[in-house]
Amino acid sequence: MRVTFLGTGSAMPVTGRAQTGLLLESDSNALLVDCGSGVLARLAETEVGYEGVSSVLLTHHHLDHVSDLMALVKARWLAGQDRLEIVGPEGTEDLVEGLFDVHDYLKGRLDVQVREVGPTEFGVAGFDVMGFEVRHSMPTLAYRFSNERGEADFVFSGDTEAFSALGDFADGASVLAHDCSFPDDVDVSNHPTPSQVGEALAGWDIDSVYLTHLYPHADRVTDDLRASVSERFDGEVRVAKDGLVVEL
Repeated sequence: MRVTFLGTGSAMPVTGRAQTGLLLESDSNALLVDCGSGVLARLAETEVGYEGVSSVLLTHHHLDHVSDLMALVKARWLAGQDRLEIVGPEGTEDLVEGLFDVHDYLKGRLDVQVREVGPTEFGVAGFDVMGFEVRHSMPTLAYRFSNERGEADFVFSGDTEAFSALGDFADGASVLAHDCSFPDDVDVSNHPTPSQVGEALAGWDIDSVYLTHLYPHADRVTDDLRASVSERFDGEVRVAKDGLVVEL
């Protein structure tokens, strides 16, 4: 399995970081996870491209995770593609319907199939996925990905506070990409600081953690983020950046 970090930023723009988006590849399968502002351009820089992504999985519906969704629809239509599957938590059908109401000239351009999922097992784009409800300001799912070849698992936290049950959900995974929006000197809810991430993951068997969804406050002190998590978590800790490719 290959994971490409397309966007590692947040709702507040940071130079060099698009908003949230990940590309997962395995064999001939490709899946886009979240589709924030700038993600479509990052996707166009990959070998897969937007032509090769026919499924999008959303963690939740905040703007910095969905704002390039209709741009993806239009790009695939103009590129001669004929379908797009959009999968996400409760409310995804209403979200997509509302977006098409605003951009009504795109209605019927693609065969768009929408599916809502919850904290259960499901399949999408050839990947076996387990959903897990996390702690954010709106319904949000973390996801654990594997495939038929039995490769090492990848877990994406989505936007969430750090808590031990999420560490349990990721236990045994090769890679966890975890929200680390703010440094320790910022008082924040709905997102974690690095010390909170380290505390929540302490004792769980996770090979590597990649910190993502960085606000400007965190982007300025990436070395401090990594060091703070490492005080409590024994695995490898890295700060993700746009374009980073991780092979599992």
